[in-house]
Amino acid sequence: MSAVWLVTGAEGMLGRDVLARLAGEDVTAVAAGRGTVDITDPASVRAAFERLRPQVVVNCAAWTAVDDAETQEDAALRVNGQGAAHLAEACREHGAVLLQVSTDYVFAGDAGRPYPEEAPTGPRSAYGRTKLAGERAVLETLPDTGYVVRTAWLYGAGGGNFVRTMIRLEGVKDTLDVVDDQRGQPTWTADLADRLVRLGQAARAGTAPAGVYHGTSGGETTWFGLTREIFALLGADPERVLPTTSEAFVRPAPRPAYSVLGHDRWAAAGIEPVRDWQAALKEAFPALLAAERP
Repeated sequence: MSAVWLVTGAEGMLGRDVLARLAGEDVTAVAAGRGTVDITDPASVRAAFERLRPQVVVNCAAWTAVDDAETQEDAALRVNGQGAAHLAEACREHGAVLLQVSTDYVFAGDAGRPYPEEAPTGPRSAYGRTKLAGERAVLETLPDTGYVVRTAWLYGAGGGNFVRTMIRLEGVKDTLDVVDDQRGQPTWTADLADRLVRLGQAARAGTAPAGVYHGTSGGETTWFGLTREIFALLGADPERVLPTTSEAFVRPAPRPAYSVLGHDRWAAAGIEPVRDWQAALKEAFPALLAAERP
């Protein structure tokens, strides 16, 4: 009998790619959207576990409205913190592995070199605080079978994101002003989905230590640099992309100035880190273009 993998947040951009990746494996993948499993309701979680008996849970469900969380932190915490805690408790009771997707926002974003997995956290936003609460719940409840995979700057064909927005704007704007003082690692959801599946497999095989991993692409750039790369892939003139500062786009939640993460922990699991961001973007681009300009 094949193992059961439960994917929460299955209707989202990452959840879809996790399910697509699992389609090539000898497992039973169960897609759980909001109408299937309400992770904020412990009774709903318990009922799902009793019915499905999952061996691996990939939690892609999250409150991702970063700015809204500043004024609705309790609501965000119910999903990002308490929801993760409910899943962790159910995994503990049923002996399941939990892969919790987290974020670079748990860091202050003021470093000068890549954050290692064990770097001190210090979120500056409500969103970051709620995601950190989820991390702690998973690691404390599941010291041997809990995995936190932090990611950042995600894009994919299955949902709205920065890359798709820039593809759209290139067709309607003569020039674009794009922030050049925030550094990070654009990460394709298909690449992250692959690492999540491989990590879950290694966890079940007992070859991956529990704890924190960083699931972002190699290399680094700014939003300005990323947009220029997008224009180049479109065959458009990158000079139409103009640099600006974060002060030109003030938002309720502070954005990390430095979101570059280190990837040393993957070696302990026998899994190579995600490839360079430019190589991934080039491979992903046809699907992104088709999604945005059908």
